[in-house]
Amino acid sequence: MDNKKICDALNKARSRELAVTVQYMRQHYMAEGLASAQVADILKDIAKTEMKHAESLGERITYLGGTATTKPDPIKTATDLKQMIKDDLEAENEAVAMYRDIIKLCADEGDVTSRRMMEELLEDEEEHVDQFQKLLA
Repeated sequence: MDNKKICDALNKARSRELAVTVQYMRQHYMAEGLASAQVADILKDIAKTEMKHAESLGERITYLGGTATTKPDPIKTATDLKQMIKDDLEAENEAVAMYRDIIKLCADEGDVTSRRMMEELLEDEEEHVDQFQKLLA
């Protein structure tokens, strides 16, 4: 098993999780408009889930002998509620694709525990895609 390769992939996921945690939490208190109260609550809940993902990834990276990154990916800062949700949907779709790749990598490397963890995170990300798609409908 190539722990470095897996840690690098998990750190890429962690950078993404750190970014969307900040992005969604910011959006939760910036949201304005008729539907903003409902959307703000959804954004806050998703931000908390993403923060837990970042924590799980950090713990797994450390267990595998790596160093968990503290640097987030770039954070999008739209001020229009609809654009925020479009940005969020894009981020979640990117996460789904990335997590599927990481699951394959973990399977190829024989890391069952990381694969299972990523499958659980993928399930959450697919649910977030669904939530953002419904908000845009």
